Amino acid sequence: MSKSSAKSTPMTSQAAARIQSSTAKSNGGQVAAGSFAARAQSAAATNQGSAKGSK
Repeated sequence: MSKSSAKSTPMTSQAAARIQSSTAKSNGGQVAAGSFAARAQSAAATNQGSAKGSK
């Protein structure tokens, strides 16, 4: 499956929180900068900001 045919679902803050929570639980409470969890939080913040601007 190529990227162009895949459906894109924006990262939500709730989904990012679940990812970050799971990562922190498995790493003694730590979430490394640049990790998938950190990038998910960043994407959710970006998506939330762009959603406010589009209304």
